[in-house]
Amino acid sequence: MSTESRIEPTGWVGWVWFAGIMLITIGLMDAFQGLIALFNDTFAVAVEAGVLVVDLTTWGWIHVILGVVLILTGIGVLGGNNWARVLGVIFVIINLLAQLSVIGIYPWWAVIVIILDVLVIYALVVHGGEAAAV
Repeated sequence: MSTESRIEPTGWVGWVWFAGIMLITIGLMDAFQGLIALFNDTFAVAVEAGVLVVDLTTWGWIHVILGVVLILTGIGVLGGNNWARVLGVIFVIINLLAQLSVIGIYPWWAVIVIILDVLVIYALVVHGGEAAAV
């Protein structure tokens, strides 16, 4: 006889579903932002020294690819896959660090996203194993 150590799901498994849905939502927003950058690939900003013009094609492709990866990771998290939990934590940490770079420009948005990122990391690390049992 073999005894399997099976994790019984608790009410906390909802946190894992929250994390998966947030990963999909973030992925959709990133992909959408990337597509906007691809369709309108010139961005001009008035600065003290004149006008700064940036080509956004590369930035757009990076966001489209990252968005697709985040969507697939979110689907994997909802399916209870361990690889998706690991990738989810990695990508959310990258997103959290990226928010620190814009906190001076958009402080409220950055703080809200950082809080959501911390909640997603918590859900994936602490309660992620329960999703496989559902």
